[in-house]
Amino acid sequence: MAKRATRIAASKAEPVVSLYPNASGRAEQGWSPLGEEEHRDQSYVRKVRPQSDNQRRLLAAINEGNLTVALGPAGTGKTYLAISAAVEAFEEGRVARIMLSRPAVEAGESLGFLPGDLQEKLAPYLRPLYDALSDRLGGKRLRALLADGSIEIAPIAYMRGRTLNNAFIVIDEAQNCTYGQIKMLLTRLGWHSTMVLTGDPDQSDLLPGMSGLADIADRLRALPDVAVVDLTEKDIVRHPLVASMLTVL
Repeated sequence: MAKRATRIAASKAEPVVSLYPNASGRAEQGWSPLGEEEHRDQSYVRKVRPQSDNQRRLLAAINEGNLTVALGPAGTGKTYLAISAAVEAFEEGRVARIMLSRPAVEAGESLGFLPGDLQEKLAPYLRPLYDALSDRLGGKRLRALLADGSIEIAPIAYMRGRTLNNAFIVIDEAQNCTYGQIKMLLTRLGWHSTMVLTGDPDQSDLLPGMSGLADIADRLRALPDVAVVDLTEKDIVRHPLVASMLTVL
């Protein structure tokens, strides 16, 4: 009886569905970038509230303009607030899709060869974006939206040549992009779209002088239709030690 019950339970178990469709347009089985963290479905966040004046300025700039650059140290909520604004715009029907991108740059150590297909190889780099989206949407809904193309997450290299209309675009970790890459990304902005660049110019993993974020931000400050919002250690919402360490490191 015990063996029979085990077989019945196994037959009823749902397979893990990939977030990426195959050539036929159907979702493939076997891989999920959310891993086994199904508990995120029970704890996703309905509404995000800014915790500081600079965070309020950032959300206001995103809601009022088409292009916003958010600069600040780790833990200031740049990416989370940008993705939250993207989800709200999508839920309210102001955009038809969400596009998220970040450079596939390793933070000081080489991961070497990674097994699997393209999506599995990129998963470690894109995982912070999946986490933020899962917090806002829940794992099941996120998988459905990724499967039907309403949300697309791609590395920087896949953005060239595209025109992104009626979309909310978030470019994360922009300090790991060169000047040319950021310029290419900015020119992807299409009609009825919003773009947010986030990054910390002091935390680049590129060779000295290669990051283009600080230069781009300084040039964009002169444009009245572009908002450049600076966050500081006072806006950090992680453990209080993070802010303390950043003042001495």
